[in-house]
Parts: sequence; C-alpha cells; structure tokens
Amino acid sequence: MSYSAEMLETVKYLIGSIGPSGYGSKSTAEQVTECCPDLSSVTAIITGATSGIGAETARVFAKRGARLVLPARNLKAAEDAKARIVSEFPDTEIFLMALDLSSLSSVRTFVAEFESLNLPLNLLINNAGKFSHGHAISEDGIEMTFATNYLGHFLLTKLLLKKMIETAKVTGIQGRIVNVSSSIHGWFSGDIIRDLGMITRNKCGYDATRAYALSKLANVLHTKELAQRLKEMEANVTVNCVHPGIVRTRLTRDREGFVTDLVFFLASKLLKRIPQVLLLIWNIYLQEMEANVTVNCVHPGIVRTRLTRDREGFVTDLVFFLASKLLKRIPQAAATSCYVATHPRLLNVSGKYFSDCNEASTSKLGSNSFEAARLWSASELMVSRYSEAVFD
Repeated sequence: MSYSAEMLETVKYLIGSIGPSGYGSKSTAEQVTECCPDLSSVTAIITGATSGIGAETARVFAKRGARLVLPARNLKAAEDAKARIVSEFPDTEIFLMALDLSSLSSVRTFVAEFESLNLPLNLLINNAGKFSHGHAISEDGIEMTFATNYLGHFLLTKLLLKKMIETAKVTGIQGRIVNVSSSIHGWFSGDIIRDLGMITRNKCGYDATRAYALSKLANVLHTKELAQRLKEMEANVTVNCVHPGIVRTRLTRDREGFVTDLVFFLASKLLKRIPQVLLLIWNIYLQEMEANVTVNCVHPGIVRTRLTRDREGFVTDLVFFLASKLLKRIPQAAATSCYVATHPRLLNVSGKYFSDCNEASTSKLGSNSFEAARLWSASELMVSRYSEAVFD
C-alpha cells in the first residue's frame, strides 16, 4: 500500500468512514444486525461470552431473539453474564455449560454434553482468547496461549461441524463459523510449527507477544483451510475470521506488557500520520489561493530508545491519549463478529478476513494455502494425542 493510501486509510478509520459494506469502524453490533432483527430460529454457541466482546455479541444476539449456548471455564461468571442478558431480554433461552478451551478433554466433554441436548446449531463464534504473560504449558503439552486461542477452537469446530452441516441441511439456513483473530497475526513471521515447538519445549526466550501473534495467525490459517474443505464437501456452512479492533477499556485497565507494546505501536501509526495530514490540507489551501508559497514539513520521529527507557509520566500519557483515538468501545469491537455472523450480504462468503465490518487483507503468511494445509495436518496430530510427533 502506498504512503498516501495508508494516510487515507488512517483518516477514514479515525472519522469512522463507512466502507463498501455500509459500515465502518464506528458501527456498533446493534447497528449491523438491524437488517436481520429476527434470529428466533437460530442457535448460537459463543465462546468467551462472559465479558468484553463475547458478552456484547451474546447480548445483541439475544436482542435479536437467538437461543444461546454459552460455554465458560468460570460458571459463576457465566451465571452473571446470563443474569445481565435475561434482565434486559427476559425471554432469551440460554444454556450454560462448562468448557476449558486449553484442555482437549474438556472440549470433548462439552461437545458430548451439547449433543445430548439435541439442539440445532447455526452459528459458532470462536471468540475466547487468552494472553499468557508467563510461559505455561497446557495439560496436553502445548504452549498455553496457542492451546487456548487456537487448538481448543480447532477441536471444538471439528467436533461440532457435523451438527452444523446437519442443521443447515434440515433448516435451509446457512451455518456460519466466525473465528475471532487479530491484525496482530501480521506481527508473526517465521515457521509456525517450528516456533510452536520451540516455545512449547523451551521456557527460555519466551516472548508472550510473539506467542499471541502466532496463535492469531493460526486462527487465520484455520479459516482459510476450513473454508476450502467445506467447499469440497459442498456443505452449506461458511467460515470467516475477523479482527475486532482493540477495545479502549482494556488499555486503560492494563498498561503493562503486551497491551503497552500495542498502544505504543498504534500511537506511532497515528503520530506518523499527523504531519502528513496537515501537509495535505495546507497544500490544497495554497493551491486554491494560487499563492507563490510552498509548504513542507518534517517529522524527526519518536526515538525508540526514549520510549523503551521511559514509559511513565507525560510521554506515556501522551501516547495513550493518541492511541485512544484508534481504539474502540466494546459495542464497536463486537460489530464485525455480529456482521459476519448474521448479515444477509455475506451469504456464501467464506474463507475471508474482515476488519471494521469490511473485507480486508491478511498478512502474506496468513494467505499462504500451503501453510494453512500444513498447520491443519499438524493440528490433527495434536488433537489426536500425538502432539510430540508434530515437533519431531
């Protein structure tokens, strides 16, 4: 993308300009579901629905009449989430079920219990996510962030797919799977299988942010490969992945580690654009005046060593203020998931990546079909209790 194009995209994001879908960065989950006000014939499973984006997704689905299945590791938090929804929409049918996505046995137990309910399944929203600040290994011997964000969802989707295909065939309603990824998937480069093996086996040199980016890239690749397989099966089920945006409340709650790194990255994008926008405006103004005057500007940059040396006080406050202009409120952050899960315009659209309720581009690695197929094969081994063989 050219420099001017990047600047234009930044300005459009900041002002909430709508894209081809008719929605943009400022659109909310309620707004994007107004065209499909009746979801009373729909059953949806939403992981990570006890707070944040998942909770808002569940609330909006309930507003539209959907039946909800809310799996959760913390059932007390799930009860609280259910109570909030029912207080607003008393007629909502909600099932709470135990699920720890970092545990493959827990995933299998959840699916067995769900199938015993004899419910249909139209929507699967793989929303839950985890950022492990410290190195940890799941009970299945996989690095914890990858196990929770990707591998648990991979197995969950695999085991629920038959139910979704059957539901679509019986009801005639196309099933939809939404994988919640992140633009941070583009921060990862390298060999995804080799790096997973390294961070699983070796605590030394563990980089929490890189591990998170790896897991989000896996979500993107999973979407790509699953879409191809569903097409070959001629199943009336689609799968897409989304970047929800970064939620403003999360940043104000936690300024350390990954979140701080992310804020400084976002702020640098905004800081870099300000002089360019001003220059563009002044040049247009001078051209209209036909003045024999030119205007140029220079931006010396923010010195990286200063930022890494001093993240407190004025500098930090300034950076967080600027970054906040790029952040979303929770209803806005949930909009893309709700749009992709429900909007009629996306009938038969599969294998795509969405941001701000519009189709977007993944990283180069995220669009690699060979890597998607390779990750799928490795994932099949990992969920079949032969994870060690993947790294040999």
